[in-house]
Amino acid sequence: MNWPTFLALSASLALTANLPADDWPWWRGPDRNGVASPTQDPPLTFGGEENVVWSVEIPGRSHGSAIVVGKKVILAAADEEHDTQSLLCFDRDSGKAIWSSLIHEGGQTQKSNKKASWASSTPASDGEGVFINFVNGDAAWTTAVRLEDGKQLWQKKICDYQIHQGYGSSPAIHEHLVIVSADNKLGGAVVAFERATGKEVWRVARAEMPNYPSPIILKAAGKTQLFLTGTEKVSSFDPLTGQINWEIDGATTECVTSTVTDGKHIYSSGGYPKNHVAAITADGSGKVAWEVNDRAYVPSLLVKGSHLYGTLDSGIGICWDSATGEEKWKGRLGGNFTASPVLVGDRIYAVNESGDCFVFKADPGKFEILAKSKVGDEVMATPTICGGRIYLRVAFHDGEKRSERLICFGK
Repeated sequence: MNWPTFLALSASLALTANLPADDWPWWRGPDRNGVASPTQDPPLTFGGEENVVWSVEIPGRSHGSAIVVGKKVILAAADEEHDTQSLLCFDRDSGKAIWSSLIHEGGQTQKSNKKASWASSTPASDGEGVFINFVNGDAAWTTAVRLEDGKQLWQKKICDYQIHQGYGSSPAIHEHLVIVSADNKLGGAVVAFERATGKEVWRVARAEMPNYPSPIILKAAGKTQLFLTGTEKVSSFDPLTGQINWEIDGATTECVTSTVTDGKHIYSSGGYPKNHVAAITADGSGKVAWEVNDRAYVPSLLVKGSHLYGTLDSGIGICWDSATGEEKWKGRLGGNFTASPVLVGDRIYAVNESGDCFVFKADPGKFEILAKSKVGDEVMATPTICGGRIYLRVAFHDGEKRSERLICFGK
């Protein structure tokens, strides 16, 4: 049975049937919320030569995170010197290169924010294929390759794309679909393609505004919903049909963070033209339960129990009561944050742009830093934590020379 036929026949099965419990198959992990398995015990301190399992050089400059599927670790890479955008695959245990798949050659033509990269998206995998988004030329594209060997299966245009700051929206997998988005000044779109064939299933046009979140699929208010924030709205879609469940005014024009939920509320945040974090009732009533003006613009938030945790862009750890928005504490971490935090049990792992990794307690009673490690000179990618190991894209500076590595940390 060939790969497309297998996918078509298995679309009705639960997606996780093909994915081991200790995988990290897409952006923000198995449940798309930055929460890792609480049964694992990754190291508290790491960096330099401490708790390094393996380390491999990555060409170019990129910000996307790694995914872990079975025995493979996969991430996107952009090499500006050679004008290429690729997917790279490594052995999970050894870091040995397995395959490299060239997705685009040429096309890095637009100007972007100096903090952006040409490979800021995180891939997604269903255990058979791997899906990735890139802006190339004047458009945003989704490409599917085979997990086994990186062979390209299909490539589809999402929409025309004009870079304002950059592009980093990651694919979301739901049943037989891969769902992608590309908000921008030309008028964006959220689109669902068949995973097996690349056939377009549905498309929803978006406003002519720059915006950066990934589509996030969560169960909230008793049903599975696809959420997108930004373009001055908070939107909920049926992920199978693209039909709008509900949509309210209230988000900022430009958002970056990925929505999280406690089942009753979803939490949106943005930073332009105003700072905001808001709790929105997810049943479609349009009720905003609370809103504060903290700046959680780029790093996404975390929910644990009845509390919401975050790392503000300015290097502050913060905890709110998720029902009321009451601030429980703020604590200084240091530096500026682009990467999103990851929750492992009662620990939050958060890495700043200068390569300092903080581990602090997810405890509403007090702010407590458990450990701090220096992992490199620059980190923009969010850590991937599964199977007791941490997979992190790290940059090092040697004078004017910059180099990148994918490092696996573990005990």
